[in-house]
Amino acid sequence: MSMSNKMYNVSRKLLSATSLPQASRFFSATSKLQSAASSLFAEEQNRQRDMVGRIEKIEIRYLGTPKDTTLVMNQGLSTPLDCAKHIGEKYCRFSALALLDNNTPWDMRRPLEEPCTLQLLNFTSADPHLVNKAFWRTCSFLLGAVLHKSFKDEAGLFLHSFPKPNVKTGSFVHDIALSKNGWKPTIQELRALSIEMVKLAQQDLPIERLDVNSELAQQMFSDNPYKREQIPSISSQNNGLITVYRVGDHVDISKGPMVSSTGLLGKCTVAAIHEIPKSSTDQLSLYRVQGVALPIGLNLNHFAYGILEDRAKKLNPAKLPNEPYEEVASEQVA
Repeated sequence: MSMSNKMYNVSRKLLSATSLPQASRFFSATSKLQSAASSLFAEEQNRQRDMVGRIEKIEIRYLGTPKDTTLVMNQGLSTPLDCAKHIGEKYCRFSALALLDNNTPWDMRRPLEEPCTLQLLNFTSADPHLVNKAFWRTCSFLLGAVLHKSFKDEAGLFLHSFPKPNVKTGSFVHDIALSKNGWKPTIQELRALSIEMVKLAQQDLPIERLDVNSELAQQMFSDNPYKREQIPSISSQNNGLITVYRVGDHVDISKGPMVSSTGLLGKCTVAAIHEIPKSSTDQLSLYRVQGVALPIGLNLNHFAYGILEDRAKKLNPAKLPNEPYEEVASEQVA
């Protein structure tokens, strides 16, 4: 039996074990059907591609190994990932983020709009600051995908938001709302969520970015009151646009950038879930879900990784989701 099949079977056992009443009550081991948000994402993505019209050529000056070179690419269609395909297979596999004109981080799958210089960043780059932030942000996004998939409908789960990445805090975060008060997850439940993160990584799914107008964003998140509340403030700060990301059938709001694929996620632990004290306006219970992860290919011994796991259990000090949104919009949505 392959390692991925073993992980899948372990996950199903953890999610359905009769010794875990909370897991059997709130967790679901079944996949959800394609979401309406994902369908809308695909339709808008195709519409924007069709609007490109006449294809114009642009010069992209690649700077890096094995040698500097100039590539002629399609404006509004070609991406840094397409550029990497001209350079070498390993650059497609291990490049996590692009850097344009030496100062603008850019998603690997985001179309290039103007002539520019291009650098491809990975996790062993001399200055890993930008790629580490993108990785941490991606982990929060993927954690939301796992939470959305893992909970049964009767749990009343709503994804709220995730704060901008801060590697120094020791944990990536996704804040959620649940109908359950006082939920204290067991070690087995946290482990089950961790396994789901690993399974998502093993699928090596592309992570796609799209800018949409606020009206379409409202449609995408019509079933989530927290997202609908956030959209006007985000739109006002971004020329009327909302940036959304998709992995599989999961869609969420984020400023980006993110890394190119779930396959860049290595070892991962969902370390803790903290209940957030309610404010006078909260109808559902809010929880802060926290984790720690390593990029693929970066290995630590069990003792060293255990230190990271212990640190990730401490309540992350980022802005809480029930603080006034307008005042901390830049802090609440990464």
